[in-house]
Amino acid sequence: MLSGGGASVLQVVSGAALAGLARVVTGVRPIWAGSAPTGRQRIYFANHASHGDFILVSTCLPPGERARTAAVAGADYWNAGAIRRVIAKKLLRTVLVERNWVERTADPMQVMLDALAAGESLIFFPEGTRNMTEEPLLRFRSGLYNLALARPDVELVPCWIENMSRVLPKGAVLPVPLLCRVVFGAPLTLEEGEDRKVFLDRARQSLLLLAPQKDVHR
Repeated sequence: MLSGGGASVLQVVSGAALAGLARVVTGVRPIWAGSAPTGRQRIYFANHASHGDFILVSTCLPPGERARTAAVAGADYWNAGAIRRVIAKKLLRTVLVERNWVERTADPMQVMLDALAAGESLIFFPEGTRNMTEEPLLRFRSGLYNLALARPDVELVPCWIENMSRVLPKGAVLPVPLLCRVVFGAPLTLEEGEDRKVFLDRARQSLLLLAPQKDVHR
């Protein structure tokens, strides 16, 4: 987990290596449809269907931006076993949050706000879990709204990840070579006094607008 201060040397090296591997396997290319890299602190919010999603988003960022951008990931998955813990805490840029509200020892919102306070940008999945259904997107949970309310100075950038669920389907150990894209949309802002549900519906729609029609109508 991050403790502030940016990426370690090991994380920078492993991040570059993973980005190179992701490009070889997926041929991933960024489509900056409504925004461009600016150096501003951001929350990149994306659809989520594979454990490799955040690697694809990170791969599409310039090296300097990648070095200060961490993925928000479920502690229950990444802490399940020594190998996963080492990958998450030593090699990847992750902010681990506990999703089980009964057993959690730390408030997930505070963990994310601490990372933002340390200057990190975040890769965030507002569905809260991987989408294994036939729907293009699950209902958004409240996290994105709460982050936008607490940190209105941080840009919210929607990004649609295309094909990653087919590259690394559930249960697969090795990726299947397949072309992928990450489409970055225009930044979203929380309007003054905007209702939580209205904002989350608008955020969800901004993400769906970036999706290819085959994904929306699958």
